[in-house]
Amino acid sequence: MKNSFIYKLTSIICVFALVLTVFVGCLDGDSKNAVYPAAYGSYGADFARELAESYPFRKAFTEQEREAGEMIKSELEELGLTVEVQSFTNAEGASSQNYIVNIPGQGFLAVDDDGNYNTIKKTIVIGAHYDSFFAQEEIPEGYTYDGIDDNASGVGCLMTIASQISNYNNLGFDVELVFFGAGSIQAGSIYYYNSLTNAETSSVECMFCIDGIYAGDKLYANAGLNSLDLSQKYQMRKKLYQVYDVVYDNPLYSGYEFSLYYNECGIIADLNGDGIEDVYREVSIRVSDHTVFDNAGVPVVYFDSYDYFFDEISKMKETKNLNLQEFGGQVGGTLIDSSTVLDPIFVTTTDGLQITDAEGETLSATSEPTVVDRLQVRINCLAYSILETLEKGSDYGITFEEYDALMQQTSNRVTTTPSDDEDEVEG
Repeated sequence: MKNSFIYKLTSIICVFALVLTVFVGCLDGDSKNAVYPAAYGSYGADFARELAESYPFRKAFTEQEREAGEMIKSELEELGLTVEVQSFTNAEGASSQNYIVNIPGQGFLAVDDDGNYNTIKKTIVIGAHYDSFFAQEEIPEGYTYDGIDDNASGVGCLMTIASQISNYNNLGFDVELVFFGAGSIQAGSIYYYNSLTNAETSSVECMFCIDGIYAGDKLYANAGLNSLDLSQKYQMRKKLYQVYDVVYDNPLYSGYEFSLYYNECGIIADLNGDGIEDVYREVSIRVSDHTVFDNAGVPVVYFDSYDYFFDEISKMKETKNLNLQEFGGQVGGTLIDSSTVLDPIFVTTTDGLQITDAEGETLSATSEPTVVDRLQVRINCLAYSILETLEKGSDYGITFEEYDALMQQTSNRVTTTPSDDEDEVEG
C-alpha cells in the first residue's frame, strides 16, 4: 500500500513538473513578448503636459485659450487629419473655437419595413474641452496652476484616440472628435450641438465626454440623467455597459492596474429635478460638455475622476488624498490643479514591474526601477476602451463585414435529404 502511494505521488510530481516546464517554456517564448492592449506609450500624457505647461492660463475667451487651440489644431494636422475650426462668441464679443475632426465610417446595414437592407449612417461624438479655469491675473502668488487635470488630461486622451483611430479600418460609425472651447461654461459644446442639423442630431448614437481624469481617486464612467427614465434606461445606458465590457474583457487591470468604476453610491434623491426620487447609480449630476446632449435625449457616457462613495451628495469630492485637501478634496477648478502639485504624487517609481495575465499568472517581470505614471495609464487605457467600444457597432444595424459573414453562413447551410440508397419507409 505504501509503495503504491509513493508511486502515485511520484507520477503526480512528474506530471506537474512536465506542465511547469511547458509553462516556463511559454514564458520564455511569445508570452514574455506579448503586446498588451493600450500600449500607446507616453504620447497622450506628453501632449497633456506640454499643453498645460505652454498655456496654463487658457481660460475661456482669452488669448491663451486661442493659442492652446492653435496648438491642438497643429498637432492634429501633424497626424494627417483635416481640422474644421468652428468659431463662436460670447455676449461681450470675445471669440472661442471648437476644433472638429470628422472620420467617415462605412455605415451600417439595417432592414427596412419591406425586409430590404439599406445603408444607414450613425455618428459617435467624442469630446473634451481644452480651456482651463483661471486666467493669469486670477492666480495668487505662490500657486503653480496649469489645469493639467481639468482638462489637459482629457485633451491628452482625445489626442491619443486621434492618433490611434486609423488602426480601426472597419468602423461603421462616422466619428467626430471635438476639442471644445469654453468648456468650463459648456459654451463650446452648446454651440456645436446647436450647429447640427436635425438629420445630424438624429444620427448621433452616443456622445462620449472626457473630463478631468487625472487627480480623482477613481476613474468613473457615467450614463446621462436621461437614463433615469425607466422606460428607456437600458437603451440610454447600453454604450456605458459596452465600455465596461471592454475593460472586463481585456487585461487592463492585470497589465496596468487600470480600473473603471460605476457610481454605485445608491443615494435616493431627485437627481434631475422632475419631482421623482431617483437612485444615484450609474449616473452623475456633474455638468460638463455632455450635458447639452443629455438634455436633448442623446445617450452619453461621461468619464471623470472622482469619488462617489459617500452617503450624502454634498460630501462628494474628487479625492481623499491627504496631500490634496486644501480645497476640500477638489482639484479640478481649484488653484492646486497643477502638474507641479500632482506629478510628484502620481508619478511613482517602483522597484520592479511584474505583468500578469487575466488568471494572475506572471508573463514578464523585471527588477529594474519602473516609472508608473497615473496620467499615462489612464489616458491610454481609457482611449483604448473607447476605441474598442466603437468596434462593437451600432444598436440599429450591422456592419458590412457582419452582413458578409451572415450571408456566408447562410450559403454554407446544407439541407439534409434522404440518399438514393436509403430504404423508403412505406406509410
